[in-house]
Amino acid sequence: MDSLDMLANNMANGSTSGFKVDREFYSTFTGDGAFAGIDPSVGDSPVVEKGWTDFAQGALVPTGNPTDLALSGSGFFSVSGPNGPLYTRNGGFHVAADGTLVTAEGYPVREAGGQPVQLVGTGTITVGSQGEISQSGQPIGQLEIDSFSDPNELAKAANGYFENLDPRTITPAVATNVQVYQGKLESSNSSASESAARMVSLLRHFEMLQHAVKIGADMNKQALEEVARVTS
Repeated sequence: MDSLDMLANNMANGSTSGFKVDREFYSTFTGDGAFAGIDPSVGDSPVVEKGWTDFAQGALVPTGNPTDLALSGSGFFSVSGPNGPLYTRNGGFHVAADGTLVTAEGYPVREAGGQPVQLVGTGTITVGSQGEISQSGQPIGQLEIDSFSDPNELAKAANGYFENLDPRTITPAVATNVQVYQGKLESSNSSASESAARMVSLLRHFEMLQHAVKIGADMNKQALEEVARVTS
């Protein structure tokens, strides 16, 4: 059921810009009665299923909107959320009434140093490949684009954002292996065909488990009937 829930969320976000799919990881089961001398790399814990996020690159889709930005490579846009910095691959930004560059949820996009990107007037906005921002030919700032040695240390938050729950030990670095594309958005890396195939596989497994439970119930019923039978 957890796998189905995870898959359903992936499918629902197939058209969400910057969305990264969740996948499962299964450890090998080792019961109490396992034979001696088992390979120590297998471990000695029961089955553990946990989710992990696949940060594979999504396709870049042209939009023609100058405030739409996409990242190619490893890194995240940094925005100021209600409780601190949040990280996202969704560069569908727009300019607020006060000139601040914000996300769809209204979170200010951060410059290097943590200040919000502030635009002046209605001049033409240009964003360079390394996140340099200029307006009407005048430089006004540099996007804060962060990277993490292990992105799976980040926690998924609402609306496709990622959150650093332990900023004291998990510190972001300036992204270097990344390029910014203006007028484009990164599509979700959720594949409809892969999700459909996975759904069929999960349903088959579900049916097999249901059948196994039924066999076990039938065996228990038969055992009780045989034990209770009085022979002459």
